[in-house]
Amino acid sequence: MRCEHNHGHAAPDAATQLNDPVCGMSVTADSHFHSEHDGVRYFFCSESCQKKFEAEPLKYIAPAVDASVAFASEGTIYTCPMHLEIRQDHPGNCPKCGMTLEPIIPGLDEEENPELVDFSHRFWWTLPLTVVVFILAMFGHQLDLMEVSTQSWVELLLATPVVLWAGLPFFQRCMQSFINRSPNMWTLIGLGTGAAYLYSVIATVAPGVFPEAFAAHGRIGVYFEAAAVIISLTLVGQLLELKARSQTSAAIKSLLGLAPKTARRINADGTEEDVPLTHVHVGDTLRVRPGEKVPVDGVVTEGSSSLDESMITGEPIPVTKRVGDHVIGATMNTSGSLVIKSEKVGSQTVLSQIIQMVAQAQRSKAPMQRMADKVAGVFVLAVVGIALITFFAWGFFGPEPSWVYGLINAVAVLIIACPCALGLATPMSIMVASGKGASNGMLFRDAAAIENLRKVDTLIVDKTGTLTEGRPTFERAIGANGFTEEEVLRLAASLDQGSEHPLAATIVEAARQRNLVLQKAENFESGTGIGVRGIVAGRKLALGNTALMQAEGIGTDSLAGEGDTLRAQGASVMYLAVDGKLAGILAVSDPVKPTTPEALARLREVGIRVVMATGDGVVTAKSVAAKLGIDEFHGEVKPADKLALVSKFQAEGRVVAMAGDGINDAPALAKADVGIAMGTGTDVAMNSAQVTLVKGDLRGIARARELSEATIWNMKQNLGFAFVYNALGVPLAAGVLYASTGWLLSPMIAALAMSLSSASVVSNALRLRKAKI
Repeated sequence: MRCEHNHGHAAPDAATQLNDPVCGMSVTADSHFHSEHDGVRYFFCSESCQKKFEAEPLKYIAPAVDASVAFASEGTIYTCPMHLEIRQDHPGNCPKCGMTLEPIIPGLDEEENPELVDFSHRFWWTLPLTVVVFILAMFGHQLDLMEVSTQSWVELLLATPVVLWAGLPFFQRCMQSFINRSPNMWTLIGLGTGAAYLYSVIATVAPGVFPEAFAAHGRIGVYFEAAAVIISLTLVGQLLELKARSQTSAAIKSLLGLAPKTARRINADGTEEDVPLTHVHVGDTLRVRPGEKVPVDGVVTEGSSSLDESMITGEPIPVTKRVGDHVIGATMNTSGSLVIKSEKVGSQTVLSQIIQMVAQAQRSKAPMQRMADKVAGVFVLAVVGIALITFFAWGFFGPEPSWVYGLINAVAVLIIACPCALGLATPMSIMVASGKGASNGMLFRDAAAIENLRKVDTLIVDKTGTLTEGRPTFERAIGANGFTEEEVLRLAASLDQGSEHPLAATIVEAARQRNLVLQKAENFESGTGIGVRGIVAGRKLALGNTALMQAEGIGTDSLAGEGDTLRAQGASVMYLAVDGKLAGILAVSDPVKPTTPEALARLREVGIRVVMATGDGVVTAKSVAAKLGIDEFHGEVKPADKLALVSKFQAEGRVVAMAGDGINDAPALAKADVGIAMGTGTDVAMNSAQVTLVKGDLRGIARARELSEATIWNMKQNLGFAFVYNALGVPLAAGVLYASTGWLLSPMIAALAMSLSSASVVSNALRLRKAKI
């Protein structure tokens, strides 16, 4: 979300309502937390959001990617796997590292990677030439097939197509690195192979310019075979890497493949027809027959059936759906026939939102990557310097032919020190982990969430919808001051028609089941976390907890005993006031989710401190906490109190995660080190969180943490391999061990090692797909 609050002109009025680009919360222009980027000023609700923005501003102001554009090539956005800020609407190469740009969201019907096809052609057409040049260089003087001077010309003839045609993309990228002043792996490859080839051409065409010390086996030594073999091996490495990288998008492709292509629409006259999915609109009535996929998100209006939602939620057990239940597009109808009314279509469906979140997470940069970026930024220049030192050190102090040794060892240094493995180390792990999480009902907003989740030691959980089902049942109403139970329920339900809270929906449903006539509420006002106010039939009503009653100046002592009894039984109690007087109380119970005890046990096993914070009364909170074995709980907390609780634990040095599902949880979700939203909750909560559990099952937190651990370990393996590889390879290529061991590294072996290093990093990242979580 981009909020262009100030483009260098007059600042907005202090009362102007703006949006925090990080969490989406409303803020005003007089907020103490603000930051400027590219001449635009952005305002934030908290210091935490400001810091997140300043760390990675492009993540929050870059245009969102609509999953629906993945089906249209003209809408595809391309980016670099290593430099995520690079975005363009057409294929090409990254101006910073030279890597081929990839579509952010791959299409199902996309053709084979054109670069993969091109490199395959260049490799296979020139491979025979490389083999012949290699054989002539290695064994030509032993086989005595031709004059040595003639052999140099033959090698030149055979190697030229390999270097100048097969290696042309590499030299083009090398030139771009100089033009863009962004040295990268292609800088090293271009300099290394170019130096070997040009030296050999001069030695063949004008051998007289070289001193006799350069002669070997009756001719000036040429290294066409080194240049040709390096090009061929680099092509092999690129082919392996491109094929491996294509597998990292498998998760998104599998998600795209879930969506059905058509839907069966029931027209107003009762006739039915199959229409393309793109022709389905909100409000359409659709039939879902047994064995078919639900086309879009909607609500069941007729029939009942069991739906397999495993492809979305990761839960293998089919879920029974009846009239009034919501269904998710792309889930499989296993038995009965359903008629649904479409509620969300296109990019608004759960599946499209999941695809967008996975794509965003895969293309985000982990904090650990910043270290690698800083190293890679100076690495290439350092390698060029080491290569020059190697060349002159061997030339002046090495054995004869010293300058030949210097040239070959310098080329070996340039080739083996390719920083590609370093650059790919974390992005590949993030891409695979994001896809793995999505297939198991865990959505990460960005790479930072994956990296930070494993550090969490304190988890604050909301009660309703998080620990409990969030689909409560009405228990009873108790009247006071002359109000009957029926009148208390009718008035409360009339007022609650405008509320989004799950408890409100339960009260409204209970009144309708009793055929009570509800009236329209006017001047409806939601006091988030404490209750609601409004006017019904000219009477001023207030419905909520004791905090709301205190704010209204209404005593609750007359019903304190009944309220405490109901709370002790685990029910949530709400007070109803009419025209400033207590009218009664309503009790609603919300059963604990069957999976919650197991989830809490798994979290405790890994040392996470669980704290419950709920807007319900203290007695109700105590009852639920006792059932679940939660030692620390807080009742009747407002959104500001949850936010303060997060801040308190953070001030104590704890890494805090907040799990919730409602609008009142949004500030705390944004403030927490890791915000975790239940997928069954509100859009505001999910937009404020870094992790979303599609199923709304707390066990997903433990599983997501295990995935975080596995991902970070994988990233460390990749980075460690890249660092160790260069730490050992560069000195060996420079000939540091020659004096003591006689070891030198051929540029051809260096090229092979360089190619395999990148492929091995990607292959190691792909192992995450088999991680057990």
